[in-house]
Amino acid sequence: MKIRTRLTILFTLITAAILLAFAAVIYYTAKENREKEFYALLKKEAITKANLFLNASVNKQTLQDIYHNNRKILNEVEVAIYDTSFNLLYHDAVDIDFVKETKQMIDEINHEGEISFYQQEWQVIGLRYAFQGKNFIVTAAAYDQYGYKKLDNLFKTIAIVFIISILFIYLAGRYFSRKAFEPVKEMTKKAANISATNLDLRLLNNGSKDELSELATTFNEMLNRLENSFDAQKHFVSNISHELRTPLAAIITELELSATKDRTIAEYKNAVANAMTDAKKLTRLSNSLLDLAKASYDPSEIAFKPTRIDEVLLDARQQVQKVNPGYKIDIHFDPEFLRDENDNQILVNGNEYLLKAAFANLFENGCKFSNDKQSVVSISFSNEKIILRFADKGIGIPEDDLKNIFTPFYRGNNKNFAEGNGIGLSLTQKIIALHKGIIAVQSERNQGSTFTVELPHI
Repeated sequence: MKIRTRLTILFTLITAAILLAFAAVIYYTAKENREKEFYALLKKEAITKANLFLNASVNKQTLQDIYHNNRKILNEVEVAIYDTSFNLLYHDAVDIDFVKETKQMIDEINHEGEISFYQQEWQVIGLRYAFQGKNFIVTAAAYDQYGYKKLDNLFKTIAIVFIISILFIYLAGRYFSRKAFEPVKEMTKKAANISATNLDLRLLNNGSKDELSELATTFNEMLNRLENSFDAQKHFVSNISHELRTPLAAIITELELSATKDRTIAEYKNAVANAMTDAKKLTRLSNSLLDLAKASYDPSEIAFKPTRIDEVLLDARQQVQKVNPGYKIDIHFDPEFLRDENDNQILVNGNEYLLKAAFANLFENGCKFSNDKQSVVSISFSNEKIILRFADKGIGIPEDDLKNIFTPFYRGNNKNFAEGNGIGLSLTQKIIALHKGIIAVQSERNQGSTFTVELPHI
């Protein structure tokens, strides 16, 4: 069932319930009013006939003749008059006597002063009437034929109006729901035409501030993110292909030449050495790509535990110097930390493998872009953070390149100074962000660069 249909039915049912409640209130109010009005009429007729009989001394036969004559035309009120001792003084029609008064009833009326009740569908009222210092009991009963007919007509009118109203409300609900969902229908048609090949298409936005406009805006923003992601993915794949193609082509060329042309042992060794160098490049590239993929995982899928930053730095230094024995890496601690016995300052909730990869990249960058092949990291602390400063005295980063150094595969004007694939700093930034930290850089040409990393400690 479509939402439009469900909303129409729901709206109709709710409206029907409200109308039914109002109709019930109107009907029962009319019913109560009819009852009260007829009791008032009975009381008036009882008092009138008691005045005629007791006060005006109208002949009993005359009153009975009036009753019988009127009863032929309409339901006349049947009146009976008793004394307090249950002696019948007057009755409009003893042969009919619909009320069937009893001694107990007379006593109750005398005690209460006035009572009213139903005898089947007849309404009955009994009241105490005082005349010349004596109390008399007067009962009056009649069937409100006219009132019941009016009440029945009211019920039929309410039922007809209710049914017609529900039909009208349902049709109106379908019309207005269709009009309201026309923008959604248009959005659905537009969205159905959007695919990976035409992500530039966008939903129409009427510029209003309603929910549909907000939905269109949100959907368009999502499409913008998807388009950017697809573009980034294409760029990523293109860069990977380029980075892989170069060393692979070199390896294939060396092997083909070695296989097709006789060479000396020295030439073969040189070819193998070149192939191994290119293979190592591929290894480093694949490891960097794997690390980049791990850093892109959902944080909930990565194992975090209390980790000592100093131990991670030492492991990262050992890893870098094992591959590059000529690199010099120094680690300096804040003197305050050495005097402080609180080890929590040096602990972070992190992933040791990823942090080591990030620090290794910063060490390697600092060393390979410096003539002295040296990098220095200083560790300081604030109330909530560990602050790491990776400094070198290398060639520095051109100002034009600073804004792009964390972009994957970006290599600036320094690409000819040292080998690389443009993944290291991008990977490092992802890892630091994954640990809820920040990384910033300051650099001057021919003066060196300083990368500042801030991580929340435990």
